[in-house]
Amino acid sequence: MNNRFFQLSFPLDPQRLRADLASCQQAHWTLHFNTADYQGNWTSLALRSASGSETDIFAHGERMDYQHTPLLDHCPYFREILEQLPFEQQTVRLLSLSPGSHIREHTDRQLGYEFDCFRIHIPLQTGADVQFRVDGVDLPMQVGECWYANFSLPHSVYNGGTVDRIHLVIDGLRNAWTDAWFGQAGYDFEYEARQRDYSLDTKRRMIAELERQDTDIARQLVAQLRQELAQNTLAS
Repeated sequence: MNNRFFQLSFPLDPQRLRADLASCQQAHWTLHFNTADYQGNWTSLALRSASGSETDIFAHGERMDYQHTPLLDHCPYFREILEQLPFEQQTVRLLSLSPGSHIREHTDRQLGYEFDCFRIHIPLQTGADVQFRVDGVDLPMQVGECWYANFSLPHSVYNGGTVDRIHLVIDGLRNAWTDAWFGQAGYDFEYEARQRDYSLDTKRRMIAELERQDTDIARQLVAQLRQELAQNTLAS
């Protein structure tokens, strides 16, 4: 498994998931801000955000005061799910990918459990023709399941079906309870200890992705990764 992805034990009711999703369908869904990372229609709606607004879909990846959005008051089951997860929750969003749309392969820097943060996906609506790949391996997710994936690894999504692929996506911070939860699912803590640093190949792919973005932050990250590669080379 190599901690790439795995299903977490968390019983869910697909019918109640769909009922809350229906309550959100008439809201204003915001186009995803990473326009360079996708082709087609990728939209989002926030249930928790830094500003408390449902149109604030930014995943900041840092500690701050996140707030429930007003939309969550109309989603009793989503709220119940969040209340049953005893870890610090950051951004919580619905992410929708329309038929024929493609999220290009990319990486989300340090968004993996070994960095003390994580992202879990709960499919609300999907189909057999959705291809979700992490580190070159297909991740098969079904409605009502709960999955972790290490999104610091290269990943992509293609919706080859006829309906929108919609997931409830929860970002959280690691604690003792999540260690036990992940361990029950098969998380390999010894492997984590051995793989604290990215592999050289993954770092090179991250550099290529960041260079394509061509932003000031991306260039700073490229410089840092190139320095790490140089240190790895000297040490080998």
